[in-house]
Amino acid sequence: MSSKRFSPKGNLLLYHVGAAVAVIGWGVSFISTKVLLDNGLHPIEIYIYRFALAYVALLLFCHDRIMSNSWRHELIFMLSGLFGGSIYFISENVALEYTLVSNVSLITSLSPLLTVLLIGFVYRSDRPGKETILGSIIAFLGVGLVIFNSSFSLSINPLGDLLSLLAAMSWAIYSIVIKKLNPLYSALFITRKTFFYGVITAIPFLLIEPEITPPTVLLEPVLLANLLFLALFCSLFAYLMWAVIIGKIGAVKASNYMYFQPVVTLLFSYFILSEKISIIGYTGCAMILLGVWLSDFLQKRKLRLSN
Repeated sequence: MSSKRFSPKGNLLLYHVGAAVAVIGWGVSFISTKVLLDNGLHPIEIYIYRFALAYVALLLFCHDRIMSNSWRHELIFMLSGLFGGSIYFISENVALEYTLVSNVSLITSLSPLLTVLLIGFVYRSDRPGKETILGSIIAFLGVGLVIFNSSFSLSINPLGDLLSLLAAMSWAIYSIVIKKLNPLYSALFITRKTFFYGVITAIPFLLIEPEITPPTVLLEPVLLANLLFLALFCSLFAYLMWAVIIGKIGAVKASNYMYFQPVVTLLFSYFILSEKISIIGYTGCAMILLGVWLSDFLQKRKLRLSN
């Protein structure tokens, strides 16, 4: 009787808990990055340190195979590192210097919807339905309110909000790039290659940095703790956990947890950073969450009615 109780339903519950833990980590990651920024590190440096550490840690137990099947696949992996790594995280980190942590988390939460729309544009067989389009419109209106809140109510440069939108689009492109790699390579291998090319493609961005912060500053306990949290939990542990979860409970159910990332960031930024947003910002937050939830809900309802 106990075996029926804890397997497989018990295992599925663990995967759902794992998804929630990963999303909480990603939600808090914005705050850890903000702490590093406020202590003198630059956005590109933070990204390189974070993913270089994650890559080395991953390489310790995933080193049997270094190269992919062909140079064409290596080029695709390079694109995955560019869009899913350097462009995504650098634009996100730079955005944190110009706008609220909560704004960055909210706007980048559009990436699941942008991915669906982009896949529909590239692959005709996967074109989004009216439900997805409706949810996207509501969510984009919410983004407009969030940008309006930070640009006018709090007199913060809208550049940060636009960079956040660029990060969300970059993640959508990354999802398209790895679409052909998923059937050919393990999640572990794809993650490791993405980390590697993410670091390599980020090095040229160092040229735009006014100065390089001495690595010795990372010896400060607070900075080191935040960097290790970003590298080992948010990058290494959460990415691998997410790959396993998608295989166990499916991409749709796993993606639903991503919608709660901005809520996590809002809560932690309020209590840790004392960030506050106006009623316009809260309305934008609600519309973004409503848009992504409504799209998923209507799609599921359509599938149930068709069956």
